[in-house]
Amino acid sequence: MNKNMHVDPPKSALAKIRMFLWPIYGREHLKFLPMTLMISLILFNYTVLRNMKDTLVITATEGSEVIVFLKSWGVLPSAILFFFIYSKLSNLLKRQTLFYVTVSFFLLYFAVFALVLYPHQTLLHPHQSADWLITHLPAGLKSFVNMYKYWSFSIFYILAELWGSVVSALLFWQLANSIVKVSEAKRFYAHFYLLANLATAFSGIVSAHFSKKGMNIEDPIASYGVTVNYLVWTVVGCGLVVMFLYYYLDKYVIPDPTLVDPSESLPTKKKLKMGMKDSINFILHNKYLGWIALLVICYGISINLVEVAWKNQVGLFLPNPSDKQAFFGMYSTIAGLSTVAVILIGGGLMRWLGWKVAALLTPIVIGVTGSLFFYFMIFDKSAAALVTGLGTTALAFAVYMGALQVILSKSTKYALFDPTKEMTYIPLDEESKVKGKAAVDVVGGRLGKAGGAFLQQAMLIFIGPMAVIAPYSAIAMIIFVLIWIVAVFKLHTLFVQAGGEKAWNE
Repeated sequence: MNKNMHVDPPKSALAKIRMFLWPIYGREHLKFLPMTLMISLILFNYTVLRNMKDTLVITATEGSEVIVFLKSWGVLPSAILFFFIYSKLSNLLKRQTLFYVTVSFFLLYFAVFALVLYPHQTLLHPHQSADWLITHLPAGLKSFVNMYKYWSFSIFYILAELWGSVVSALLFWQLANSIVKVSEAKRFYAHFYLLANLATAFSGIVSAHFSKKGMNIEDPIASYGVTVNYLVWTVVGCGLVVMFLYYYLDKYVIPDPTLVDPSESLPTKKKLKMGMKDSINFILHNKYLGWIALLVICYGISINLVEVAWKNQVGLFLPNPSDKQAFFGMYSTIAGLSTVAVILIGGGLMRWLGWKVAALLTPIVIGVTGSLFFYFMIFDKSAAALVTGLGTTALAFAVYMGALQVILSKSTKYALFDPTKEMTYIPLDEESKVKGKAAVDVVGGRLGKAGGAFLQQAMLIFIGPMAVIAPYSAIAMIIFVLIWIVAVFKLHTLFVQAGGEKAWNE
């Protein structure tokens, strides 16, 4: 939609309800619907991959402690390496080509994993040397050795994590921020995730369905291998559709001046002579981008401190990989549907209450629900007496309580945190959007999760197992939530100065 087109404010009660539930009009659907389908498939894949990676590593290592080491020593270095390669390729390739190459790389590994790596894991994994290391190294480094022992699972875990950061947070939102204005974004962005989270909910149904396919096979590797094959080829198929949708938008939507202002369309080729070091320094010396990065880091640390502890409880509660896959699938379905409900409310909050209030709701929800989860985990003995009367066990109650916390946290993330964060990029120049966003969302996002992992790592090594470190994790989570709230206030001031608030009210 070009800058001369304008959506009049609704006057009647019916028009206001329609504006609240579906604020997209006329030819805007030609741009909005393909982009919504694109992010829907991206998040469908991410949810399937996320459930698979957790099932793989938790089952293989009999606990979630390895996740802490994977985030620190696997995901973070890989994100930095990716950012370096992406920065170099962005100066050599067209934006369209870079998108296709990046997505194809992910899909290729997942296909190889299903065809070669998983079926031959017993032969490929170095069990003998890893077991020797475990017996000769301190007990606190066992999870670090397990990364090496199950290296194919570790790489799968890393790439599944990066799919969310790279394909969703970086590639899709670069496209969206380049062709959607602030005045459109306040109507578009929350609703991008409306249908996307229906796809997320459906991914849970798909995961739960395919988890039953190999249950009649006695060999546990071969049994779960059937599920792996079904899920991986579903992911590959969805990835190919994502690339087609990008081609469609680039070929038919962006060149249309009635849909996209030519001055806001993606350039054919953008030469930005900034290396990795220069890009990171750019963020460190840019106060605006620095506060955005702090939001992302605080979110990552806060949610990671809770989620790893919860997944450890799930591993204890459901030792069978197919059962875990089915449980994570059920959790994904509930999370997707609850996010849709929150989006319907959150979109109205963003439009009517303003950016600051909408941005504050996510840290508040995470802080309150996270505190409740840790309360039940820390005081498990008193909780056991309560839940026994309800006909369940303390472990089962902790698992479902943790699931509720994570569901509410993810719902507010997609409905409020992501849209408000992405809107803050729009007033920036093209260089800040491309290189600054890459560093914030990929490196900063991974640093957030890795920061929580480093904290948990130190506690696991020097204090004790997951149950023992729970009080310390709770205190750390509260501190970072408070820092997050301060960052929201600081960023809001700069957002207003950059003209974002004025564009918001157009």
